[in-house]
Amino acid sequence: MTALITRDELKAAMDAGGVTVVDALGGEYYAKQHLPGALELVLADVEAKAPALLPDRDAAIVTYCSNPACPNSGQVADRLTALGYTNVRKYREGIQDWVEAGLPTESA
Repeated sequence: MTALITRDELKAAMDAGGVTVVDALGGEYYAKQHLPGALELVLADVEAKAPALLPDRDAAIVTYCSNPACPNSGQVADRLTALGYTNVRKYREGIQDWVEAGLPTESA
């Protein structure tokens, strides 16, 4: 199972520039609202796009989707791990928690 990261830990890592954030919702959801600097990567595209989007397999990567009920972030994290990425964590609470905490988002 993928290790989890809290909102506070994720915010600190983002502020320090030490993490790549991956939005596992994609499409219109990503276009409407995503975490600052997040890359769009859905499960169907992981094998094709991950090598170019995420060239460093040892870099810190955090996946997220909408909320704890959404399976996308876990599926993308598991696939990345299976492809040899060594430092993948999941922000289980997702963008819903981020927004409710009043933290900034971006749109495409």
